[in-house]
Amino acid sequence: MITIGQYGAITLDQARKEARKYLADVIQGDDPLAEREKERAGNTVKELCAAYIDRHATKKKSGKDDIRRIDAHIVPAWGSLKANAIKRADIAALHAKIGKNNGKYEANRTLALLHKLFELAELWGIVDEGHPNPARGLEKFKEEKRDRYITPEELPKLIEAIQSELNESARYAVWLYLLTGLRKQEVLKTKWTDIDYGRNEIKILDPKNGKTHYLPLSPAARTVLEQIPRIEDNPYILVGKKPGVHLVNISKPWGRIRAAAGIEDVRIHDLRRTVGSWLAQAGNSLHLIGRVLNHSNTSTTAIYARFGQDSVRDALDRHGEQILAAAGLKPSADVVSIDLARKKI
Repeated sequence: MITIGQYGAITLDQARKEARKYLADVIQGDDPLAEREKERAGNTVKELCAAYIDRHATKKKSGKDDIRRIDAHIVPAWGSLKANAIKRADIAALHAKIGKNNGKYEANRTLALLHKLFELAELWGIVDEGHPNPARGLEKFKEEKRDRYITPEELPKLIEAIQSELNESARYAVWLYLLTGLRKQEVLKTKWTDIDYGRNEIKILDPKNGKTHYLPLSPAARTVLEQIPRIEDNPYILVGKKPGVHLVNISKPWGRIRAAAGIEDVRIHDLRRTVGSWLAQAGNSLHLIGRVLNHSNTSTTAIYARFGQDSVRDALDRHGEQILAAAGLKPSADVVSIDLARKKI
Protein backbone atom coordinates (compact mmCIF):
# COMPACT_ATOMS: atom_id res chain seq x y z
CA MET A 1 0.00 0.00 0.00
CA ILE A 2 1.09 3.54 -0.74
CA THR A 3 0.47 6.25 1.81
CA ILE A 4 -0.46 9.44 -0.05
CA GLY A 5 -0.60 11.74 2.94
CA GLN A 6 -2.22 12.40 6.31
CA TYR A 7 -5.85 13.52 6.48
CA GLY A 8 -5.96 17.16 7.42
CA ALA A 9 -2.60 17.90 5.87
CA ILE A 10 -4.16 17.34 2.43
CA THR A 11 -7.81 17.45 1.35
CA LEU A 12 -9.82 14.54 0.02
CA ASP A 13 -9.80 16.03 -3.50
CA GLN A 14 -6.01 16.40 -3.39
CA ALA A 15 -5.64 12.79 -2.27
CA ARG A 16 -7.91 11.56 -5.08
CA LYS A 17 -5.94 13.52 -7.67
CA GLU A 18 -2.66 12.06 -6.39
CA ALA A 19 -4.14 8.55 -6.33
CA ARG A 20 -5.17 8.88 -10.00
CA LYS A 21 -1.52 9.64 -10.88
CA TYR A 22 -0.37 6.48 -9.11
CA LEU A 23 -3.12 4.48 -10.83
CA ALA A 24 -1.99 5.76 -14.22
CA ASP A 25 1.54 4.61 -13.45
CA VAL A 26 0.29 1.14 -12.51
CA ILE A 27 -1.77 0.87 -15.71
CA GLN A 28 1.39 1.67 -17.71
CA GLY A 29 3.23 -1.15 -15.94
CA ASP A 30 5.25 0.93 -13.49
CA ASP A 31 5.54 0.20 -9.78
CA PRO A 32 5.36 3.56 -7.98
CA LEU A 33 5.98 1.96 -4.58
CA ALA A 34 9.17 0.27 -5.79
CA GLU A 35 10.38 3.56 -7.25
CA ARG A 36 9.69 5.35 -3.98
CA GLU A 37 11.54 2.71 -1.96
CA LYS A 38 14.45 2.79 -4.36
CA GLU A 39 14.64 6.55 -4.08
CA ARG A 40 14.44 6.32 -0.29
CA ALA A 41 17.16 3.66 -0.07
CA GLY A 42 19.40 5.19 -2.71
CA ASN A 43 22.93 3.93 -3.26
CA THR A 44 25.09 4.32 -0.22
CA VAL A 45 28.75 5.25 -0.23
CA LYS A 46 29.52 1.73 0.98
CA GLU A 47 27.70 0.29 -2.05
CA LEU A 48 29.56 2.67 -4.35
CA CYS A 49 32.88 1.59 -2.85
CA ALA A 50 31.95 -2.08 -3.25
CA ALA A 51 31.17 -1.48 -6.93
CA TYR A 52 34.45 0.38 -7.36
CA ILE A 53 36.46 -2.46 -5.84
CA ASP A 54 34.69 -5.06 -7.96
CA ARG A 55 34.76 -3.20 -11.28
CA HIS A 56 37.83 -0.99 -11.13
CA ALA A 57 40.29 -1.40 -8.25
CA THR A 58 41.25 -4.97 -9.08
CA LYS A 59 42.49 -3.83 -12.50
CA LYS A 60 44.90 -1.24 -11.10
CA LYS A 61 48.45 -1.60 -9.86
CA SER A 62 47.49 0.56 -6.90
CA GLY A 63 44.21 -1.30 -6.32
CA LYS A 64 45.30 -2.61 -2.92
CA ASP A 65 46.10 0.93 -1.81
CA ASP A 66 42.66 2.09 -2.97
CA ILE A 67 40.97 -0.69 -0.99
CA ARG A 68 43.02 0.14 2.09
CA ARG A 69 42.03 3.83 1.88
CA ILE A 70 38.38 2.92 1.34
CA ASP A 71 38.40 0.73 4.45
CA ALA A 72 40.44 3.16 6.54
CA HIS A 73 38.90 6.52 5.62
CA ILE A 74 35.90 6.56 3.31
CA VAL A 75 33.56 3.81 4.56
CA PRO A 76 34.07 4.67 8.27
CA ALA A 77 33.20 8.30 7.52
CA TRP A 78 30.20 7.91 5.22
CA GLY A 79 29.45 4.24 4.61
CA SER A 80 25.72 4.42 5.41
CA LEU A 81 25.11 7.77 3.70
CA LYS A 82 23.72 8.11 0.17
CA ALA A 83 26.40 8.77 -2.41
CA ASN A 84 24.44 11.72 -3.80
CA ALA A 85 24.27 13.26 -0.32
CA ILE A 86 28.02 13.80 -0.05
CA LYS A 87 28.89 17.46 -0.50
CA ARG A 88 32.12 19.25 -1.28
CA ALA A 89 32.33 20.48 2.30
CA ASP A 90 32.23 16.86 3.52
CA ILE A 91 35.15 15.87 1.31
CA ALA A 92 37.12 18.99 2.23
CA ALA A 93 36.68 18.16 5.91
CA LEU A 94 37.77 14.54 5.42
CA HIS A 95 40.77 15.65 3.36
CA ALA A 96 41.86 18.00 6.14
CA LYS A 97 41.37 15.33 8.81
CA ILE A 98 43.44 12.74 6.94
CA GLY A 99 46.15 15.34 6.30
CA LYS A 100 46.38 16.07 10.00
CA ASN A 101 46.29 12.45 11.20
CA ASN A 102 47.91 10.52 8.35
CA GLY A 103 49.97 12.99 6.37
CA LYS A 104 49.60 15.12 3.25
CA TYR A 105 50.43 12.34 0.81
CA GLU A 106 47.74 10.02 2.18
CA ALA A 107 45.20 12.85 2.17
CA ASN A 108 45.93 13.78 -1.44
CA ARG A 109 45.75 10.18 -2.65
CA THR A 110 42.40 9.76 -0.88
CA LEU A 111 41.10 12.95 -2.50
CA ALA A 112 42.11 11.64 -5.93
CA LEU A 113 40.38 8.34 -5.13
CA LEU A 114 37.17 10.16 -4.17
CA HIS A 115 37.25 12.14 -7.40
CA LYS A 116 37.46 8.89 -9.36
CA LEU A 117 34.76 7.25 -7.22
CA PHE A 118 32.20 9.95 -7.97
CA GLU A 119 33.23 10.15 -11.61
CA LEU A 120 32.44 6.44 -11.96
CA ALA A 121 29.31 6.77 -9.81
CA GLU A 122 27.76 8.97 -12.50
CA LEU A 123 28.92 6.63 -15.27
CA TRP A 124 27.41 3.62 -13.47
CA GLY A 125 24.14 5.40 -12.64
CA ILE A 126 24.75 5.34 -8.89
CA VAL A 127 24.23 9.11 -8.84
CA ASP A 128 22.11 11.03 -11.33
CA GLU A 129 23.62 12.04 -14.65
CA GLY A 130 25.04 15.52 -14.35
CA HIS A 131 25.38 15.21 -10.58
CA PRO A 132 28.30 17.48 -9.62
CA ASN A 133 31.43 15.64 -8.52
CA PRO A 134 31.94 16.83 -4.92
CA ALA A 135 35.70 16.15 -5.07
CA ARG A 136 36.25 18.37 -8.11
CA GLY A 137 38.13 21.60 -7.60
CA LEU A 138 39.40 20.95 -4.08
CA GLU A 139 42.97 22.05 -3.52
CA LYS A 140 45.49 19.37 -2.62
CA PHE A 141 48.16 19.73 0.02
CA LYS A 142 51.55 20.76 -1.31
CA GLU A 143 53.84 17.75 -1.25
CA GLU A 144 57.60 17.79 -1.00
CA LYS A 145 59.04 15.79 -3.88
CA ARG A 146 60.98 12.79 -2.61
CA ASP A 147 64.40 12.34 -4.19
CA ARG A 148 66.01 9.85 -1.83
CA TYR A 149 68.36 7.33 -3.37
CA ILE A 150 71.43 5.35 -2.35
CA THR A 151 74.62 7.36 -2.71
CA PRO A 152 78.00 5.86 -3.66
CA GLU A 153 79.16 6.50 -0.11
CA GLU A 154 76.21 4.56 1.34
CA LEU A 155 76.42 1.62 -1.03
CA PRO A 156 79.26 -0.40 0.59
CA LYS A 157 77.44 -0.49 3.95
CA LEU A 158 74.20 -1.44 2.19
CA ILE A 159 75.89 -4.31 0.36
CA GLU A 160 77.39 -5.54 3.64
CA ALA A 161 73.96 -5.37 5.30
CA ILE A 162 72.34 -7.26 2.43
CA GLN A 163 74.94 -10.00 2.66
CA SER A 164 74.39 -10.32 6.41
CA GLU A 165 70.61 -10.75 6.11
CA LEU A 166 69.49 -14.27 7.01
CA ASN A 167 66.31 -14.28 4.92
CA GLU A 168 67.61 -15.68 1.66
CA SER A 169 64.63 -14.72 -0.54
CA ALA A 170 64.65 -11.17 0.80
CA ARG A 171 68.37 -10.92 0.15
CA TYR A 172 67.93 -11.90 -3.49
CA ALA A 173 64.98 -9.51 -3.79
CA VAL A 174 66.97 -6.48 -2.60
CA TRP A 175 69.76 -7.28 -5.05
CA LEU A 176 67.27 -7.47 -7.91
CA TYR A 177 65.65 -4.16 -6.92
CA LEU A 178 69.06 -2.54 -6.88
CA LEU A 179 70.20 -3.96 -10.22
CA THR A 180 67.02 -3.86 -12.33
CA GLY A 181 64.92 -0.93 -11.15
CA LEU A 182 61.80 -3.10 -11.18
CA ARG A 183 58.84 -2.22 -8.99
CA LYS A 184 58.26 -4.06 -5.73
CA GLN A 185 55.51 -6.40 -6.93
CA GLU A 186 57.20 -6.93 -10.30
CA VAL A 187 60.16 -8.55 -8.57
CA LEU A 188 58.10 -10.55 -6.08
CA LYS A 189 55.75 -11.94 -8.75
CA THR A 190 58.35 -12.85 -11.37
CA LYS A 191 58.29 -16.51 -12.39
CA TRP A 192 61.08 -18.62 -13.80
CA THR A 193 59.15 -18.79 -17.08
CA ASP A 194 59.40 -14.99 -17.32
CA ILE A 195 63.19 -15.20 -17.64
CA ASP A 196 64.74 -15.78 -21.06
CA TYR A 197 68.43 -16.55 -20.61
CA GLY A 198 68.88 -16.87 -24.36
CA ARG A 199 67.83 -13.26 -24.90
CA ASN A 200 68.98 -12.10 -21.43
CA GLU A 201 65.57 -10.60 -20.65
CA ILE A 202 62.88 -10.57 -17.98
CA LYS A 203 59.29 -10.40 -19.20
CA ILE A 204 57.10 -8.13 -17.10
CA LEU A 205 53.35 -7.88 -17.67
CA ASP A 206 51.93 -4.47 -16.84
CA PRO A 207 48.51 -5.16 -15.23
CA LYS A 208 47.41 -1.57 -15.79
CA ASN A 209 47.56 -1.56 -19.58
CA GLY A 210 48.00 -5.27 -20.29
CA LYS A 211 51.23 -4.65 -22.21
CA THR A 212 54.43 -6.63 -21.78
CA HIS A 213 57.71 -4.94 -20.86
CA TYR A 214 60.95 -6.74 -21.70
CA LEU A 215 63.79 -5.72 -19.40
CA PRO A 216 67.33 -6.66 -20.43
CA LEU A 217 69.41 -8.52 -17.84
CA SER A 218 72.80 -7.07 -17.00
CA PRO A 219 75.56 -9.60 -16.22
CA ALA A 220 75.25 -8.66 -12.55
CA ALA A 221 71.47 -9.23 -12.47
CA ARG A 222 71.81 -12.51 -14.37
CA THR A 223 74.40 -13.74 -11.87
CA VAL A 224 72.01 -13.06 -9.01
CA LEU A 225 69.24 -14.99 -10.77
CA GLU A 226 71.52 -17.93 -11.51
CA GLN A 227 72.34 -18.26 -7.80
CA ILE A 228 68.71 -18.42 -6.68
CA PRO A 229 67.75 -22.05 -5.95
CA ARG A 230 64.69 -23.37 -7.74
CA ILE A 231 62.04 -24.88 -5.47
CA GLU A 232 60.13 -27.83 -6.85
CA ASP A 233 56.44 -27.14 -7.59
CA ASN A 234 56.91 -23.39 -7.06
CA PRO A 235 56.96 -21.30 -10.26
CA TYR A 236 58.27 -18.12 -8.58
CA ILE A 237 61.91 -17.10 -8.33
CA LEU A 238 61.35 -15.67 -4.83
CA VAL A 239 59.40 -18.20 -2.81
CA GLY A 240 57.19 -17.54 0.19
CA LYS A 241 56.69 -19.61 3.31
CA LYS A 242 53.68 -21.47 1.90
CA PRO A 243 54.13 -24.04 -0.90
CA GLY A 244 53.60 -22.71 -4.40
CA VAL A 245 53.36 -19.00 -3.50
CA HIS A 246 55.76 -16.10 -3.99
CA LEU A 247 57.40 -13.98 -1.33
CA VAL A 248 54.71 -11.56 -0.21
CA ASN A 249 56.36 -9.03 2.06
CA ILE A 250 59.95 -8.12 2.86
CA SER A 251 59.22 -5.25 5.24
CA LYS A 252 60.88 -6.89 8.26
CA PRO A 253 64.08 -8.05 6.53
CA TRP A 254 64.32 -4.73 4.68
CA GLY A 255 63.96 -2.97 8.05
CA ARG A 256 66.89 -5.00 9.38
CA ILE A 257 68.99 -4.31 6.28
CA ARG A 258 68.50 -0.56 6.26
CA ALA A 259 69.04 -0.33 10.03
CA ALA A 260 72.32 -2.21 9.71
CA ALA A 261 73.35 0.05 6.82
CA GLY A 262 72.35 3.22 8.68
CA ILE A 263 69.82 4.28 6.04
CA GLU A 264 66.54 4.00 7.98
CA ASP A 265 64.86 6.63 5.78
CA VAL A 266 65.30 4.60 2.58
CA ARG A 267 62.23 2.75 1.29
CA ILE A 268 62.10 -0.19 -1.10
CA HIS A 269 60.86 2.13 -3.87
CA ASP A 270 63.95 4.29 -3.33
CA LEU A 271 66.04 1.42 -4.72
CA ARG A 272 64.16 1.83 -8.00
CA ARG A 273 64.82 5.56 -7.75
CA THR A 274 68.50 4.74 -7.16
CA VAL A 275 68.67 2.99 -10.53
CA GLY A 276 67.21 6.02 -12.29
CA SER A 277 69.47 8.45 -10.42
CA TRP A 278 72.65 6.51 -11.12
CA LEU A 279 71.74 6.10 -14.79
CA ALA A 280 71.19 9.87 -15.00
CA GLN A 281 74.51 10.62 -13.31
CA ALA A 282 76.21 8.29 -15.79
CA GLY A 283 75.04 10.60 -18.58
CA ASN A 284 72.07 8.60 -19.91
CA SER A 285 69.17 10.61 -21.33
CA LEU A 286 65.91 10.99 -19.43
CA HIS A 287 64.09 9.25 -22.26
CA LEU A 288 66.37 6.22 -22.02
CA ILE A 289 65.92 6.10 -18.26
CA GLY A 290 62.16 6.16 -18.77
CA ARG A 291 62.48 3.17 -21.09
CA VAL A 292 64.55 1.27 -18.53
CA LEU A 293 62.08 1.98 -15.73
CA ASN A 294 59.01 1.42 -17.93
CA HIS A 295 57.40 4.71 -16.97
CA SER A 296 53.72 4.89 -17.96
CA ASN A 297 53.61 8.63 -18.69
CA THR A 298 51.68 8.80 -21.95
CA SER A 299 53.31 12.07 -23.00
CA THR A 300 56.72 10.40 -23.23
CA THR A 301 55.79 6.88 -24.33
CA ALA A 302 56.24 7.66 -28.04
CA ILE A 303 59.68 9.15 -27.39
CA TYR A 304 60.75 6.10 -25.38
CA ALA A 305 59.85 3.89 -28.30
CA ARG A 306 62.63 5.28 -30.50
CA PHE A 307 65.35 3.82 -28.27
CA GLY A 308 66.53 0.38 -29.31
CA GLN A 309 66.72 -2.55 -26.90
CA ASP A 310 70.51 -2.64 -27.24
CA SER A 311 70.74 0.88 -25.82
CA VAL A 312 68.64 -0.16 -22.83
CA ARG A 313 70.80 -3.26 -22.34
CA ASP A 314 74.04 -1.26 -22.49
CA ALA A 315 72.72 1.22 -19.95
CA LEU A 316 71.80 -1.53 -17.47
CA ASP A 317 75.11 -3.33 -18.08
CA ARG A 318 77.04 -0.20 -17.16
CA HIS A 319 74.74 0.38 -14.19
CA GLY A 320 75.38 -3.14 -12.84
CA GLU A 321 79.14 -2.67 -13.15
CA GLN A 322 78.92 0.71 -11.45
CA ILE A 323 76.96 -0.71 -8.52
CA LEU A 324 79.49 -3.49 -7.99
CA ALA A 325 82.48 -1.19 -8.39
CA ALA A 326 81.14 1.21 -5.76
CA ALA A 327 80.67 -1.75 -3.42
CA GLY A 328 84.29 -2.81 -3.87
CA LEU A 329 83.40 -5.89 -5.92
CA LYS A 330 84.75 -6.89 -9.31
CA PRO A 331 82.28 -6.49 -12.21
CA SER A 332 81.50 -8.66 -15.23
CA ALA A 333 83.02 -12.14 -15.18
CA ASP A 334 84.16 -11.92 -11.57
CA VAL A 335 80.72 -10.95 -10.32
CA VAL A 336 80.25 -14.53 -9.14
CA SER A 337 82.24 -13.53 -6.09
CA ILE A 338 78.97 -12.20 -4.67
CA ASP A 339 78.17 -14.86 -2.09
CA LEU A 340 74.40 -14.50 -2.02
CA ALA A 341 73.62 -18.05 -1.00
CA ARG A 342 75.98 -18.65 1.89
CA LYS A 343 73.31 -18.17 4.56
CA LYS A 344 70.12 -20.11 4.75
CA ILE A 345 66.97 -19.69 6.81
